[in-house]
Amino acid sequence: MPLLRVSNSVVLPTEEIELSAIRAQGAGGQNVNKVSSAIHLRFDIAASSLPDFYKSRLLALKDQRISKEGVVVIKAQQHRTQEKNRVDALERLRLLIKSVAVVQKKRVATKPTKASKTRRLDAKNRRGKIKSLRGRVSD
Repeated sequence: MPLLRVSNSVVLPTEEIELSAIRAQGAGGQNVNKVSSAIHLRFDIAASSLPDFYKSRLLALKDQRISKEGVVVIKAQQHRTQEKNRVDALERLRLLIKSVAVVQKKRVATKPTKASKTRRLDAKNRRGKIKSLRGRVSD
């Protein structure tokens, strides 16, 4: 049973990933009309064996590749061969799942120091004086 390794602890069986070959779009002449080299990947998040942490984070993602039903749809048609496109699609799915595992650091709000406030106001004052000197000269 082939597996898709997301991380050291998370491994997906490939039975949960639906891969189908389709014809690629765009220019390519006769080859693009004859050969089904593009890969259409479908992955149902809810029905998968992913840990609940990953499932909830993936479903909360605002990503155009994830449908309202919670299905990840990836279309790979970058390469000429079907095998390269299959590898590309699986890698893109792996990176998408891996991206939700990274927990963003909480931003700590900081205040500017008193010295930096003073410097900023002095600079504004200086700039204002320079601009006031540009006005009309009165006798």
